[in-house]
Amino acid sequence: MSAIHDDLDTRAAAVAGQVVHWRRHLHQYPELSNREVDTAAFITEHLKSLRLDEVRTGIAGHGVVGVLRGGEPGDRVVALRADIDALPVPDLCGVPFASHVVDQRYPGGPFPVSHACGHDCHTAMLLGAATVLAGVREKLPGTVLFVFQPAEEGPPVGEKGGARAMLAEGALDDPAPTMAFGFHVTPYPKGYIGYRVGNQFGASCLAKITITGQQVHGSTPWMGIDPMPAAGAIMTGIGQLYRQVSAFDPVTVSIGHIEDVGRFNIIGQTVTLWGTIRCALEHDMGEVRQRLRTLATNTAAAYNCSATVDFLQDVPALHNEQKWIDAGLPTFRRVAGDDRVVPTGATLGYDDVSEFVNRYGGLYVTLGVQDAQLDAVGMPVPVPGGRGLFMNHNPHFYADDDTLVTGVRLHAQVAYDHLTGTLTPKKTVPQ
Repeated sequence: MSAIHDDLDTRAAAVAGQVVHWRRHLHQYPELSNREVDTAAFITEHLKSLRLDEVRTGIAGHGVVGVLRGGEPGDRVVALRADIDALPVPDLCGVPFASHVVDQRYPGGPFPVSHACGHDCHTAMLLGAATVLAGVREKLPGTVLFVFQPAEEGPPVGEKGGARAMLAEGALDDPAPTMAFGFHVTPYPKGYIGYRVGNQFGASCLAKITITGQQVHGSTPWMGIDPMPAAGAIMTGIGQLYRQVSAFDPVTVSIGHIEDVGRFNIIGQTVTLWGTIRCALEHDMGEVRQRLRTLATNTAAAYNCSATVDFLQDVPALHNEQKWIDAGLPTFRRVAGDDRVVPTGATLGYDDVSEFVNRYGGLYVTLGVQDAQLDAVGMPVPVPGGRGLFMNHNPHFYADDDTLVTGVRLHAQVAYDHLTGTLTPKKTVPQ
């Protein structure tokens, strides 16, 4: 390890306590997608205190981009990304700084709000990395973009937002990144960095199925058309869609919300199913969509109803190329230790950081933050006597504060190594 890497680690250790404080504040006051007003202001205030070259605000709603130009010659640009939005999930993680926020006005609400996916950690760690790198700006041969992205969980239907909206507004056009990097906290052992060659995360879209019948009094169903049995049959059929595509490439269609327009004694006119399609391989998405549309429309017709299917909020799969993994592994191992950098299995989770990584090249990995250990086949299991193992989006999801400094170091060292040309794919020589 060089003197500059030692310096980055020393600076990360010095800011670790502040990162924990930031994370706890953000955790206690979460905001939902496209509503991250106070979160963005919090981020902006600190970035401006660092006297960066630029702090761009109001991007795609409440996105913030800090620009740090180094003092040494260099044309590489690294974009470090953190997502800043929370989820409509109650906070049951049992910490003194738990969220008690309820968003009364969010579409479909009111909703309890919490950082049940760990974006509070992502934001705090990137603020820490900005502090560290700003302190060594004269030694940086290139530019660092600190990208704080809103609406990663998806904006309300009918609103624009997220990574694609940031790109559409030119947030990263000047200067354009030569690498995009980020990571997601997960229920892996604390301090472990997980990576995957190929699709680190799957492709995703939101599916909206609207079933229409004919409203009638609940006492005379024969005088109307009840859309509820059709909805039930469609949901049952969805459970068999996996049998219609290759068993070797995972897909899932999950219905997470059912919305009807009726009352206990009124058979409503419509029932709307809201769900998500996930595909490990992006090219399967078209076939799964077509089969879902066929299932919904024909099943509804069998019950004398009609159905329309809309596919919204496409998110491409996040692809880690082998050449980028090869370039990044030495940095990851320096940060976490050789035995704490491990390959991970496939997942059908999504992250729209794929919009950045797929466009500019780069990497997205995971950082373990829970009381876990790996079993004989490399899967995380709870540590006896620990807090347990809880997946992201679970109300009990938690993250260990002591692990946050590892994330600060990871951002800082990846940024420095890319700017100096150490972390960049080797050029292939034509044969």
